[in-house]
Amino acid sequence: MDWPQWRGAQRDGVWRETGILEKFAAEKIPLRWSVPLGAGYSGPTVAAGRVYVMDYVKNKSTERVLCLDWKTGAQLWEISYACSYTDFTYEAGPRASVTIHDGRAYALGAAGHLHCLDAVSGKILWQRDLRAEYRIRMPKWGIAAHPIIEGEVMITQIGGAGEACVVAFDRKTGAERWKAFPDEASYSPPIAIEQAGRRIIVMGLGYRLVAFDPTDGTLRWSHDQPKGSWPIAIPAPVVQGDLMFFCTAHAGSYLYRLASDRPAVEVVWERGRRPRSDDTLSPVIPDPLVMNGLVMGVQTDGELRCLDLMTGKRQWETLAPTPKAWHATMHLVRAGDTGDRAWIFTEQGNLILARLDAAGYHELTRARLLEPTLEQGPRGRAVTWSHPAFAYRHIFARSDRELVCADLGARL
Repeated sequence: MDWPQWRGAQRDGVWRETGILEKFAAEKIPLRWSVPLGAGYSGPTVAAGRVYVMDYVKNKSTERVLCLDWKTGAQLWEISYACSYTDFTYEAGPRASVTIHDGRAYALGAAGHLHCLDAVSGKILWQRDLRAEYRIRMPKWGIAAHPIIEGEVMITQIGGAGEACVVAFDRKTGAERWKAFPDEASYSPPIAIEQAGRRIIVMGLGYRLVAFDPTDGTLRWSHDQPKGSWPIAIPAPVVQGDLMFFCTAHAGSYLYRLASDRPAVEVVWERGRRPRSDDTLSPVIPDPLVMNGLVMGVQTDGELRCLDLMTGKRQWETLAPTPKAWHATMHLVRAGDTGDRAWIFTEQGNLILARLDAAGYHELTRARLLEPTLEQGPRGRAVTWSHPAFAYRHIFARSDRELVCADLGARL
């Protein structure tokens, strides 16, 4: 099963493969392969037997898009281009994952370079310098929101001048289809949902959540969030049935109910980051999981926290997966559509399988996958902040030195 975009085929952080191991045999996970890689936050994606990732060669001021054979790690092709990392911080490398769709690879760099490539050969089909073309009001942490393909358009959040916070391009030709919204950009990726018989895109902009028509950018509804010192929304909205949960480090948590008869939402509950509350979730980087009537997410200092979905009340929190640290990060991926298990990839490079329910955190197995590196982290802390990919019963993960692949299939 492919993992062709950020958080998987359905963009929801669920790994739907079966035949996966239940317990690690040793403290270190044996690798199928490891290949050298430059720095970057861009998590790998996997499609049609190929692995895609981006990195940054700092001494050459060059971003790269790489394609590897999934079985061996052998490089199949690469493209590179000059890229100056100015006017934003955390300069380790590209943020967005490469999106694979209909035989094409869409790669968005940290400074706004956008390429559409033939996914097999790496041939450049079209390219845009969004920073120059749209006079981007560069976010403090660069361009980071993973693009989405919806119908015949590729939609991305860039924070262009005027009414160009969000821009849609023809996915085949690269021609601009539309641009919309005067807002500052955030880092929160768009998701696609069905509402009232209509396909719409939902996206967190700088200080509001918006829903719009993917064909022309027409606003369908919006909800404002309180302003902070700068927009720092990174997680995407999460939908379960007619409910939508959204949380950010500067605004706290919101639960919305999606109207069934029109494009609209009502607020079920909202709880800001301040005054400080145990009954909220305000993550910096990781996306939450909504499962079995619960919200599982990572608090600002790295606490894994569980909320009741309908009330927002905290059920428990723990520091068992990762030590407390500012911006501490772990990525949660649900193990199947049902059940209460999740894979947790921590910033220390550990991979954990745990049961998460209303009673608490129950660790089933843990092992080291790869060593963290210093380039990404704050204040010299070694971390692995990039989201891994799960495909073909394997995990693909990267640091700022290597990209690794490990077999997670059950041993028969």
